[in-house]
Amino acid sequence: MSIGIGFDNQRYVETQSAHIRERIGQFGGKLYLEFGGKLFDDYHAARVLPGFAPDSKIRMLLALRDSVEVVVVINAAAIEQNKVRGDLGITYDEDVLRLIDTFRGEGLYVGSVTITQYAGQPAADAFKRRLEGFGVRVYLHYPIPGYPHDVRRIVSEDGFGKNDYIETTKPLVVVTAPGPGSGKMATCLSQLYHHHIRGVRAGYAKFETFPIWNLPLNHPVNLAYEAATADLNDVNMIDPFHLQAYGETTVNYNRDVEVFPVLQAMFGEIMGESPYKSPTDMGVNMVGHCIVEDGAVCAAAKQEIVRRYYAALCDRRRGQGSDETVYKLELLMKQAQAGPELRPVIRAAEDKAEERGEPAAAIQLPDGRVAVGKTSELMGAAAAALLNALKALSGIHRKTHLISREAIEPIQALKVGHLGSRNPRLHSDEALIALAISTATVPLAAQALDSLDKLRDCEAHSSVILTAADSGTYARLGLRLTCTPRYQGSQLYHK
Repeated sequence: MSIGIGFDNQRYVETQSAHIRERIGQFGGKLYLEFGGKLFDDYHAARVLPGFAPDSKIRMLLALRDSVEVVVVINAAAIEQNKVRGDLGITYDEDVLRLIDTFRGEGLYVGSVTITQYAGQPAADAFKRRLEGFGVRVYLHYPIPGYPHDVRRIVSEDGFGKNDYIETTKPLVVVTAPGPGSGKMATCLSQLYHHHIRGVRAGYAKFETFPIWNLPLNHPVNLAYEAATADLNDVNMIDPFHLQAYGETTVNYNRDVEVFPVLQAMFGEIMGESPYKSPTDMGVNMVGHCIVEDGAVCAAAKQEIVRRYYAALCDRRRGQGSDETVYKLELLMKQAQAGPELRPVIRAAEDKAEERGEPAAAIQLPDGRVAVGKTSELMGAAAAALLNALKALSGIHRKTHLISREAIEPIQALKVGHLGSRNPRLHSDEALIALAISTATVPLAAQALDSLDKLRDCEAHSSVILTAADSGTYARLGLRLTCTPRYQGSQLYHK
């Protein structure tokens, strides 16, 4: 059932861009903004803040377009090790190219790429030449012994002074990267040092969506952020520096709190005194001011915690997760007063699987109805649930056949006879292709296909871990899937 809108996205774009303009003015017209999280496709924020658009951060930057310059940062070790983004399946260096293309496609100016921790790595040299061949300026930053604790050395000619000075032309320099550990903060601080020795005033701020500093520590939205980073051992905590300085309780996370004394010392060395009294002061996040219905965001965040819990269970079953992550998520569910009962699709799929003795899947429609699919000789449960959901959304009777057996059997023969598959049943993507072909002869098939967009943001559950083909199709359709952590068969190898 639809949770409802809890977040005012237009207010966010306007408020956030105005607040960043204020921060630019605070530092005399030059601000380095460290951008954390996902810029283009922040689906976590969209899930826990109903009404938040996944591309909100880009919209906000576009509102500042004339003032924005982007610097993309990548660690030389990530290039050398062919580090891969788990969500996209591409290496960090390839993602730098993707980021540049995407920024440019949105009309934002990408000034340069900075390679951090450079120590003559051949792969980094090759990537630098490749970028320069594309006409992209590249700067090098070097390892600094004692970083981040030896402040005197870091803020000297032997520290930041060895780094290339990044030439920038815009008032707002957005510093972003393919992933964590790239050196965004060090790049910003290095620039502050170089500006200072040139007699130019500049400032630094940090933009992270979560945790939301002006929500309570145990608010479900902040707990959902902990759930999203459970495998990283990140912990939300009260910002002790902010509490001491202002007597105000705000929320930050452990890594920023732990490094703040060092940052404060660096600011002191570079600027004479630190402009900030707390990690919260450094942030510019205005998300908390744009929540318009707390009940809606609480309900959405609780759903997200449960989804993260099931994802961790499945990761552990695959041998890719740990007991510790599962235990942490169990604790977060208790803190948020959330559990599997919040997802009717879980019970619906499990009941059907128990009744039939075969895997089953369920999809909850926007009006609260639940469409269930069972495994058959023609198609898998995920495909059956998808078709049944489309029938329900289109007002088509559940027993109506939209795809004939005669259309399915040649596909099965192709899969088994020529493509090496042992499973003749249609996956979700194959069922949708068969449905699309059927529109030429079955008018109701076209009616069902027209309802695909209505599945976006619907909840779904499978009684077994789905194949990559099925889970990928569900993800592309915008379905929010969980799976019971079991496999369909007893074999050891699963694709």
